[in-house]
Amino acid sequence: MSEKRIRVLIAKPGLDGHDRGAKIIARALRDAGMEVIYTGLRQTPEMIASAAAQEDVDVIGLSILSGAHNTLGPRLMELLREKGMGDVCVVIGGIIPEADIPALKKVGIAEIFLPGTPTQAIVDFIRSRISAAPSKA
Repeated sequence: MSEKRIRVLIAKPGLDGHDRGAKIIARALRDAGMEVIYTGLRQTPEMIASAAAQEDVDVIGLSILSGAHNTLGPRLMELLREKGMGDVCVVIGGIIPEADIPALKKVGIAEIFLPGTPTQAIVDFIRSRISAAPSKA
């Protein structure tokens, strides 16, 4: 039996309309053999949590350039816990001030990827995080 593919939901929360980075990451993860679901622009945390539950994903990747990461990240984590999905790995990529990173990690965001992060570093992080996690089966 083949190994289960890692399922990743890529989402653009908030009012930010720039999705080039999200699409580049989605393509890199797909090319690395992961199954990628892209939700598109202007998603609410509620929409993202609902899509993650429906798609039974292992990872949620948020692309945030709007500055709303301190609101959107914690709200998504709260919704995931309410849905019994606290084991889903959540990562954020985008323009995140260094000073905001500790608070985001404290609410359960697994990692923050800043502009210029090589796509292979993101692939490697997700693979290592998911391979170390207990199986959902």
